[in-house]
Amino acid sequence: MHVNTLDQRIISCLVANARSSYADIGKLVGLSAPAVKRRVDRLLESGVLRGFTAVVDPEALGWGTEAFVEMHCKGNIQPARIRARLEPLPEVVAAYTVSGAADAIVHLRAADIHHLETALERLRGLEIVERTVSTVVLSTLLERSPNPEH
Repeated sequence: MHVNTLDQRIISCLVANARSSYADIGKLVGLSAPAVKRRVDRLLESGVLRGFTAVVDPEALGWGTEAFVEMHCKGNIQPARIRARLEPLPEVVAAYTVSGAADAIVHLRAADIHHLETALERLRGLEIVERTVSTVVLSTLLERSPNPEH
């Protein structure tokens, strides 16, 4: 689906505040509330919008320790197989295939260093993993949601 400028403006409003009413968004973009709803429904159906979610402070939930882990696999492992092995690990927040020496980068989040160490041991114990290189996050300098206007 091609996303036109008006749809991009609606998406920007939702990224800024997903709880905005269709009427409020309509005032900002020059449409009626029902017209905004139809466009949002179409964006959801086409997969441009994947859904709406609450943004939670991980530290408030007690999972404020995080690390990025370079994962080097044994042999040539397909991305789908890497994903299948990582999905059961609750500490895995995200995982990416990457260029360079590593096969994947895994973002882990845990309650504390001990919990992180346990999660790393389980990650290293996967049969597809040859070795890992971990970087523990000390502080977050910048974190932002994707902004469709830029």
